Amino acid sequence: MPVKLGPAGVPLSCKGRTIVEGMDDIISLGLETMEVQTVRMVAPHHFEQYWQAGVLANKTEFEMNIHGPYYSELLGNRVERGRSLAKIESTLQAARTINARHITLHAGHYGGMSPGSAANEQVANVFAGVVDRVAEIWHDDEDEFPVFPWIKDGTPSKIGIETSGRQELWGSLEEVLEVVNHVEGTIPVLNIAHIHARGHGKMRTSEDYGELFDQVRETIGTKEFYCHFSGVEHRTGNAMHYTQIKKSDLNFEPLAEFIVEDGGWLDITLISDSPLLEHDAMYMLQSIEKSRHRQLERKARENRRRALAAQTGTTPAALAAKEAQQAALRPDAQPGAKKAEPEAVVEEAPAAVPEPVVEPVEEAPAPDAEPAAEPAPKAKAKPAKKPAKKKATKAKAEEKNDDVFDFEEEDEDLF
Repeated sequence: MPVKLGPAGVPLSCKGRTIVEGMDDIISLGLETMEVQTVRMVAPHHFEQYWQAGVLANKTEFEMNIHGPYYSELLGNRVERGRSLAKIESTLQAARTINARHITLHAGHYGGMSPGSAANEQVANVFAGVVDRVAEIWHDDEDEFPVFPWIKDGTPSKIGIETSGRQELWGSLEEVLEVVNHVEGTIPVLNIAHIHARGHGKMRTSEDYGELFDQVRETIGTKEFYCHFSGVEHRTGNAMHYTQIKKSDLNFEPLAEFIVEDGGWLDITLISDSPLLEHDAMYMLQSIEKSRHRQLERKARENRRRALAAQTGTTPAALAAKEAQQAALRPDAQPGAKKAEPEAVVEEAPAAVPEPVVEPVEEAPAPDAEPAAEPAPKAKAKPAKKPAKKKATKAKAEEKNDDVFDFEEEDEDLF
């Protein structure tokens, strides 16, 4: 179950803001991949960074990926399509230089076409040409690249077609799978936030992810998945913008659970599109590790039940039911048990003041042992003072109760 995680771009914590320094920071965080962003244009002065990044990636076996232009118009007229292909050409050259494993591309708006087989056929024709162009760039026998061994010895980058998050854009899951199924050398890029938004918040449980990956595997027969993940704000089936994962209704824990429990057959690369980039990438890594720990704990409990069942002559299911009953009888398992204790103290404290138990306080005015022999005169001389002493006693008890109240208030502040 190889799972690689990384950010979409140079990490926010990177001071140098170059691709190579970003790779160093990503490796130091324990992540294994990144996606270089060329979403608007590929500047010529960036190729020196790309060359250095390619050498470093080849030596460290660091997975490099690249994202092409966002604003593609592959379904537009000839001029619009040619302009988009020129941007894609620059991305392909950069991908070869950095030894990118995946190149993520968009198709863009439907233009004058409607969703259907005609639009899918045109997109498939365009991407078939892109795949041929990648092969030409990678296997150019006229050029010698002694410093780029991955070009001669490696395989060309795979063209990834990304799912879109808006209804007016080509790129529903079904459209992407149909094109990928007909064009060799392409793979689907599953942007989970886009799929979630376009499906009106459909990705909520681990079963939803199981259905998604099963659908892709059954359609195109792959075990390799390239995915983007982020929180997303969406409405009416359209993604508005990315958010951090914890502030979205798209949770990562169900995906982590699926990867650990049922994703042993997956070869998956997860790219964090979140505004927090590497921070949410680390959050995803921690979620996967927590799911692994829960899985190991559950398996250890099952093994212990089987061993105990073999010794006692019962069944593991009966032992599990007995453990559940015992857990339900514990005080900490009952909801509201902790809250009831301070309420009982507050209600019973004032009622304890008039009880005769407070009478021993009267021994305080007797410092000597001799006056104790004359109980009658004292009883006659101090009948009127007893209420006063009870008031004092009451005041002391109230002070004690006040202390109790103060302690309980402080205790509540602690929680």
